[in-house]
Amino acid sequence: MTAPSTFGLSREARNLHFLLTNLVEEVPGIRSVAVVSSDGLLLLSSDPGRNAEAREPRADKPTGPRGSSADLATIVSGVGSLTIGAARLMDSGPVKHTMVAMDEGSLFVMSISDGSLLGVHGAADCDMSVVAYHMALFVGRAGHVLTPELRSELRQSLEHESTPTGSTR
Repeated sequence: MTAPSTFGLSREARNLHFLLTNLVEEVPGIRSVAVVSSDGLLLLSSDPGRNAEAREPRADKPTGPRGSSADLATIVSGVGSLTIGAARLMDSGPVKHTMVAMDEGSLFVMSISDGSLLGVHGAADCDMSVVAYHMALFVGRAGHVLTPELRSELRQSLEHESTPTGSTR
């Protein structure tokens, strides 16, 4: 595996890339991860070729929903919005985390800050408590640095990357 290419990013952005890479590589059963802004835009992803950390897919780490970080970001944003609405209707305070267990996998969504969300697609046999614990560590480390400026920088780095030649639109 190659090291992430985070050239040109701020120290905080590089740190978030590092934390995301660590989460995916160190926690058994995690298939993919996405960090989504409050407006549903993808900020960080574990998928190869997204972020500034392009690398080869590993056979032992299946990709996320249909292999698309955009799919996971859409799901995370939708689930987050639904649970926030439910919490408001139930007058139960802010949503801390949501978990969906399926026959062939799991989905975890956790609030980071200012409406941003961390979403994890896990294998069906992942240890949910271990995944949730490591997500909470990520949130604790990322929440205080995920400022509007950093969200903008992360979004711009994804947009820059998705252009065919790497040039800006």
